Amino acid sequence: MESNVIPDSIRPQRLQPGIGFGSGPTGTLRSSLRPGVTVPIAPLLPSPASLAASSGPPPPPPPLQLHSLYGGVGAGLGSGAAGHCNPGNPAVLKEAVEAVVRSFAKHTQGYGRVNVVEALQEFWQMKLTRGADLRNGALVVYEMVPSNSPPYVCYVSLPGGSCFGSFQFCPTKAEARRSAAKIALMNSVFNEHPSRRITDEFIEKSVSEALASFNGNREEADNPNTGIGAFRFMLESNKGKSMLEFQELMTVFQLLHWNGSLKAMRERQCSRQEVLAHYSHRALDDDMRTQMAADWVNREQSVASTIAQEVALTERELEDARLAGRELRFYKEKKDILMLAVGQLSAANTATLPSH
Repeated sequence: MESNVIPDSIRPQRLQPGIGFGSGPTGTLRSSLRPGVTVPIAPLLPSPASLAASSGPPPPPPPLQLHSLYGGVGAGLGSGAAGHCNPGNPAVLKEAVEAVVRSFAKHTQGYGRVNVVEALQEFWQMKLTRGADLRNGALVVYEMVPSNSPPYVCYVSLPGGSCFGSFQFCPTKAEARRSAAKIALMNSVFNEHPSRRITDEFIEKSVSEALASFNGNREEADNPNTGIGAFRFMLESNKGKSMLEFQELMTVFQLLHWNGSLKAMRERQCSRQEVLAHYSHRALDDDMRTQMAADWVNREQSVASTIAQEVALTERELEDARLAGRELRFYKEKKDILMLAVGQLSAANTATLPSH
């Protein structure tokens, strides 16, 4: 029997996941809530019109548009929900980032050149001192993409899990680190603005826009078993949180969708509200990543080159999002899970080799 071999071209040094949350509560909802299942990929929390899974894998939801997490429901969140600045022109992005950094320096350190790496760490340390709920402390974590020549790429993970990356051509590793810190600082600062909080007014506006987009009625919004009702449930469960905090939670559901786990849960008669309530309180941890990686190993064993194709797609998505200054955790976690699957598959193939 021919073994499945992953091409060397997709064996880069694995970047570690953003910030490990440790073992979060797994809950005892039911065994079908485990994400490690081998099923075709299905839409994430389908639109109010249907609970049936569509055929074939849909395109991945764009990271800045949280309405895509509900098959289109929730358009009221807008494109700024998970990353404040996403202009198409790189020069505009650079100018916006520099303006925020200068303003932050003026109000916190006086005039003069700001050390943006130190400023970002001090910002989150200040939040922790003022009572922010940072379960894993205020440490900001940087990671360089292994490379012996420019351009260098750096990712930075914030204490809550949000991830940003260097968005410019960086001739040195130090410049890549500064570039990542700049975009992360800009989003951190804007995330503190009152308009970035989920309030009753925000929820009503978002739900109304979702109803208008899908020609829905008010009864749907009050029924948690509909797409719009699930959307309202998620917003109300996170009232008072910021957009970045909400995006950190949504990343879990994006990954469950990408992995095909949500479809499996529906097939096992888990209600939409039940799934939402369970995973709203579970952090993305190594156990969840390992289960999802095992799923991709099973897919690779059924259809050769599945992982290689998915890695290539994910790397393009990650690159495009990074250069646009977007929040990156969804794409970065996807790549980490796929690299974990490559490792699992290699270990399995090695274990089956005949001994001499």
